[in-house]
Amino acid sequence: MLACLSAGVLLSAPFDGRAQERQKPAAPAAQASAENPDFFTQVGRWFDQQFSSFNSNMKDAKSQFDNFGREASIAAKTSAERAKDAADVLARIPKTRVVKIHEKCALAPNGAPDCATVALNVCKAQGYVSGKSLDMTTAEKCPARVWASGRPAAPGECTTETFVSRVLCN
Repeated sequence: MLACLSAGVLLSAPFDGRAQERQKPAAPAAQASAENPDFFTQVGRWFDQQFSSFNSNMKDAKSQFDNFGREASIAAKTSAERAKDAADVLARIPKTRVVKIHEKCALAPNGAPDCATVALNVCKAQGYVSGKSLDMTTAEKCPARVWASGRPAAPGECTTETFVSRVLCN
């Protein structure tokens, strides 16, 4: 029995030595863990950084949104002021009207279209004193035989006609 007991003591000695050796490096490991935090500490720091940057980004976005709102209100005021100015100008022009027509302009003695006469006549026919053409359309008028043949028109074979499309009557 004594032999078994002494064998057990001898066998347990190396285990105790190994346990002590294991415990000795544990103290430097504790110091290393203070220098190098464990996984959960690192995850916690990462979340803190993410929340911090998220809050910073949200504050920047809010300030940009507020700035956009201020600029939009300034632009709206400017646009509203322009509309008011345009309304004032129109109020100062009594009995002004734009008339849509399609009248051919006669040729003046110099060969140019005389659209001012057409505009004046249209406005006087509607009870206005004067009128000016706002929009004109020009078209080339060729005989049907030129179009049917598919050949290019000879010089002087086609004529250019001008039409008044809109007139400003006062």
